[in-house]
Amino acid sequence: MRVQKISMLAVAGVALGLSLTACGGSGSDSASPSSAASSSATSTTRPSPSASGQGATHTTQAGTAKKSGVSCTNQIDYAGDPRSNAEINSIGEQTGHCPAPEKGSKPSGTAKKSGVSCTNQIDYAGDPRSNAEINSIGEQTGHCPAPEKGSKPSGTPKKPGVSCTNQIDYAGDPRSNAEINSIGEDTGYCPPVQH
Repeated sequence: MRVQKISMLAVAGVALGLSLTACGGSGSDSASPSSAASSSATSTTRPSPSASGQGATHTTQAGTAKKSGVSCTNQIDYAGDPRSNAEINSIGEQTGHCPAPEKGSKPSGTAKKSGVSCTNQIDYAGDPRSNAEINSIGEQTGHCPAPEKGSKPSGTPKKPGVSCTNQIDYAGDPRSNAEINSIGEDTGYCPPVQH
């Protein structure tokens, strides 16, 4: 009776081993049950073979391989990409690949000249934005934004390199020279004298 139970267990074990071997795809009928089970467990963690018949060993990174010592933004033109240069370069450092440029809508305006601020490249007189904001847009997008013309500021166009208080006599104006000159710097127009 004991022998019969042992032999039935042995038969069941061999049958299990053969079925595992068949599922594992090892192609060997002589595999032991333990090696067949090991083979089967290994095969479930392997990536599925590609159409060429070879298993995929890794996923490919999207983008272009990053050149050593060169930031992605110096390697590829990202003009119009909504991401910051820091974000793009960080992706390149982390993955070793410069990401493909994302093109949202093309920024409006004029391509920014290298080494020239937008406010020195284009006349923004009357634009309600500060010079810092305009130049920041140019640095981030690579394009100087089109000047926004709200209502034209009243006053006299400011001469380059001359403060408004040296250009116009503000005697009797209740505002400080700093305030008057700041208006001139921000708007490009010296404000009318207030009495």
